[in-house]
Amino acid sequence: MIGRLLKFLLYLVCLAVIGLIGYTYIGPFFGVDFSAPQSEVRQPVVLDAN
Repeated sequence: MIGRLLKFLLYLVCLAVIGLIGYTYIGPFFGVDFSAPQSEVRQPVVLDAN
């Protein structure tokens, strides 16, 4: 009984991983953008040379 439940959960996890991998490859064809937003950040740095 427990073995069957663990086997089912293992299959479910495998299907979820395959689905996630498929979504990452097929997603851009449906307009999903996975790239990180890029912006320049400038901050002044004060160096203490003493």
